[in-house]
Amino acid sequence: MARGGKTGQQDPIDWVTRAADDAIRHAAGTGSPEGIAAFVESGQTVTVASGASPSGPIHLGNLREFLTPHFVAEELRRRGVPTRHLHSWDDFDRYRKVPSGVPAEWAEHIGKPLTAVPDPWDCHDNWADHFKAPLRAALAEMGVEMEEVSQTEMYRAGTYRSQILLAVSRRDEIERVLEQYRTKAAVPVAESEEEAAALADSVVAEDSADEPAGDLARFPYKPWCAVCGRDTTTITSYDEAAHDLAYTCTACDHSGSTNLATEDNGKLVWKVDWPMRWAFEGVNFEPGGLDHSTPGSSYTVGKEIVEIFGGRAPAYVAYAFVGFAGMQKMSSSSGGVPIPADALKVLEAPMVRWLYARKQPKQAFTIDFGPEVVRLYDEWDALTKKAADATKRDVAVLAYERAASTASAGTLRVPEVTVPFRVLSGVADVTAGSADQISRIVSHVGYAHDTVEELEPRLGRAMSWTEEFVPAEDRTIVRDSADTERLAALTADEQTWISLLLSRLPEGELELEPVTTLVYGVPKLAAGLALEDQPTEQVKADQKAFFGLLYNLLVSAERGPRLPTLIVALGTDKVRSLLAP
Repeated sequence: MARGGKTGQQDPIDWVTRAADDAIRHAAGTGSPEGIAAFVESGQTVTVASGASPSGPIHLGNLREFLTPHFVAEELRRRGVPTRHLHSWDDFDRYRKVPSGVPAEWAEHIGKPLTAVPDPWDCHDNWADHFKAPLRAALAEMGVEMEEVSQTEMYRAGTYRSQILLAVSRRDEIERVLEQYRTKAAVPVAESEEEAAALADSVVAEDSADEPAGDLARFPYKPWCAVCGRDTTTITSYDEAAHDLAYTCTACDHSGSTNLATEDNGKLVWKVDWPMRWAFEGVNFEPGGLDHSTPGSSYTVGKEIVEIFGGRAPAYVAYAFVGFAGMQKMSSSSGGVPIPADALKVLEAPMVRWLYARKQPKQAFTIDFGPEVVRLYDEWDALTKKAADATKRDVAVLAYERAASTASAGTLRVPEVTVPFRVLSGVADVTAGSADQISRIVSHVGYAHDTVEELEPRLGRAMSWTEEFVPAEDRTIVRDSADTERLAALTADEQTWISLLLSRLPEGELELEPVTTLVYGVPKLAAGLALEDQPTEQVKADQKAFFGLLYNLLVSAERGPRLPTLIVALGTDKVRSLLAP
């Protein structure tokens, strides 16, 4: 398993390295170096898997389900190991509740498969497809490629008939496993109210799926009602020889039957379904949320049930909660929770990937859409410079490399000309988001470029962040006209400062360096010093007072973007109109 980096030295080891090692050991069926080498030499494919139920917005917390196996798959490919990332859409799951913003009449669909529920927004074929679409677009932008499988299609096509018959024939063994763990089930400790609600929902979902009522309680297969299409069915009998399963529906009072050998009108309950698919697909690695990792939960139980299907539980990592902060308003399509598309409005695609690559899966973290975004860009830009130096390759740089490119997409898109995000967002704030004007101004503040396109995609992110995530009270609003009352009340020192600034402010296009020198130098000149002289303590105090005065007169605030940048953005004529007494 070669792990040599781009400079030939041994790679640093991170969680992705270790997970990829586990995946290969699982696929090889051995941990011996000789056995692993033989497996790699054989050219067999390693399967990493993910799964998600498109029952609602697939938010940034869910994104860990997709990116965790993606990074492992990329590491395996980097080693020359044929790898597939198999993603199962659990779109044959039941529709459980009507969320806020959806018409109340959608309650009539509760209990149906997600793919049988109409899209209330009428833009996709069904409920499941509505929530798959934005996630697919975001993954494509982030360079994530995967082989998608719809569980609706798999079940409806009869793909799992043999596995269903096997599970039903050995249901007593399955029940013994479930019973053994049932009293051990526990909800993991949540770190927020949102996480607690999500974990509670998942446990309720598992328990209700695995515990039907009636004489044949805990039957491992749940039929859909042939009349109303819901899973509100109670099994009344099962003919072992003929494979006829009789049921009654509590929703519509229909009594019917389905034949498990010839018809495909139901599905295995979750704690049986998941391990069945491990065996069926030959999964070697798959992550899961903490709610799937506690005693009695899906993965723990599945490790034993999978043996009934002739398989082995895959190598596994549990991932923790992802929180969100700094959100003033969210996309209406996301139902009030941030989805990957929201993050991609303000963060470049490699940066979104980096947030997940740099953290151990079990480490919870928060994505802050507020002022933290500026610091995050600074950190990313510093890491980009560090990564360019081959002698500084460490775990942090390895996370950067995993985020910055993929085996198939290559290097993901970043700006040709890198302008600090704080500069772009500051100028976007002052100019009310005119891309051409922003481009012109940043050229004059030290970031030469030929076209607006050379600043993308960061420029668009800065404009979106300023518009959607900066609170109104923190926005920079340039005054329409001079504050004549404040100008009339200037002290003698303030009059001197303003006069010196206006007398030395050049006409025409302003450049950042001379404007910076002038803004910091005005109090020096007023004190009888030269522009290049070091400021005294009194001059430093005067500089602070002068800056506060300028912010007050230009943007009616105590603070704002860097003053030199602000003045360059406003231009000489506008500054004179606001400062001239």
